Amino acid sequence: MAQRLQVAKMLLERKTYIDIAETTGASTATISRVNRSLNYGQDGYKIVFEKMKQK
Repeated sequence: MAQRLQVAKMLLERKTYIDIAETTGASTATISRVNRSLNYGQDGYKIVFEKMKQK
Protein backbone atom coordinates (compact mmCIF):
# COMPACT_ATOMS: atom_id res chain seq x y z
CA MET A 1 0.00 0.00 0.00
CA ALA A 2 2.85 2.38 0.80
CA GLN A 3 4.25 1.86 -2.70
CA ARG A 4 0.89 2.70 -4.27
CA LEU A 5 0.58 5.85 -2.17
CA GLN A 6 4.05 6.91 -3.31
CA VAL A 7 3.04 6.20 -6.92
CA ALA A 8 -0.14 8.26 -6.50
CA LYS A 9 1.82 11.16 -5.01
CA MET A 10 4.30 11.11 -7.89
CA LEU A 11 1.51 10.93 -10.46
CA LEU A 12 -0.12 13.98 -8.89
CA GLU A 13 3.27 15.71 -9.20
CA ARG A 14 3.16 14.88 -12.95
CA LYS A 15 6.20 12.56 -12.87
CA THR A 16 6.66 10.19 -15.80
CA TYR A 17 5.93 6.48 -15.59
CA ILE A 18 9.64 5.77 -16.08
CA ASP A 19 10.65 8.06 -13.19
CA ILE A 20 7.99 6.52 -10.96
CA ALA A 21 8.98 2.95 -11.84
CA GLU A 22 12.67 3.66 -11.17
CA THR A 23 12.01 5.44 -7.88
CA THR A 24 9.36 3.15 -6.41
CA GLY A 25 10.07 -0.19 -8.05
CA ALA A 26 6.41 -0.41 -9.08
CA SER A 27 5.53 -2.04 -12.36
CA THR A 28 4.03 0.07 -15.11
CA ALA A 29 0.83 -1.98 -14.72
CA THR A 30 0.57 -0.89 -11.08
CA ILE A 31 1.30 2.71 -12.03
CA SER A 32 -1.41 2.53 -14.69
CA ARG A 33 -3.96 1.13 -12.21
CA VAL A 34 -3.19 3.87 -9.70
CA ASN A 35 -3.40 6.50 -12.44
CA ARG A 36 -6.77 5.17 -13.58
CA SER A 37 -7.99 5.28 -9.98
CA LEU A 38 -6.85 8.88 -9.62
CA ASN A 39 -8.60 9.92 -12.82
CA TYR A 40 -11.77 7.84 -12.75
CA GLY A 41 -12.07 6.35 -9.26
CA GLN A 42 -13.87 7.37 -6.10
CA ASP A 43 -11.06 9.72 -4.94
CA GLY A 44 -9.73 7.19 -2.43
CA TYR A 45 -6.11 8.31 -2.79
CA LYS A 46 -7.06 11.96 -2.51
CA ILE A 47 -9.03 11.24 0.67
CA VAL A 48 -6.03 9.44 2.18
CA PHE A 49 -3.73 12.36 1.32
CA GLU A 50 -6.16 14.83 2.89
CA LYS A 51 -6.32 12.77 6.09
CA MET A 52 -2.52 12.55 6.17
CA LYS A 53 -2.25 16.35 5.90
CA GLN A 54 -4.51 16.76 8.93
CA LYS A 55 -2.17 14.80 11.20
